[in-house]
Amino acid sequence: MLSTPWCAALGRRLANRVPDLIGMEAVQCTLFEKSALVNWLVPPHQDLQIPVNHGQMGALKREGIRLGLGDSASLVRHLALRVHLDECGLSDGPLRVYPSSHRNGVIPAGEVLKRIANLEAQVQTARPGDAWLLSPLLVHTSSKASGASRRRVLHYLYRRSD
Repeated sequence: MLSTPWCAALGRRLANRVPDLIGMEAVQCTLFEKSALVNWLVPPHQDLQIPVNHGQMGALKREGIRLGLGDSASLVRHLALRVHLDECGLSDGPLRVYPSSHRNGVIPAGEVLKRIANLEAQVQTARPGDAWLLSPLLVHTSSKASGASRRRVLHYLYRRSD
């Protein structure tokens, strides 16, 4: 989505207005949309894929962007900003996050459930225009929507340039 001028411009404006993003560059933007017709669930996970250079081994190309698995050192240089375009209530498959789970660094996929077993998920309902800043290392999940409304989110990924 960053190849569209309006999306890139919005990403720059947000980076200049959100204190934690100042000096960071938007490197990816994804539009997520859940509705009665487009509906999915997401098991607990961390967002470990980040845009990489052409030479990185194991990189895959999705929507024109080369993605590779980041390590803890590279992922802490990234922040995600989720901007809600629509209402997201309990029946809309809201994001659930596991507070402090990002402090564990990269968790092997087979250990995620074990590591969050004693943590209580926080449900993140939202109104249009709400925005959340998240570490890609934060374990999160969402269920399928059970209602008939539409939930769209612009998910920007920012990278610190230092």
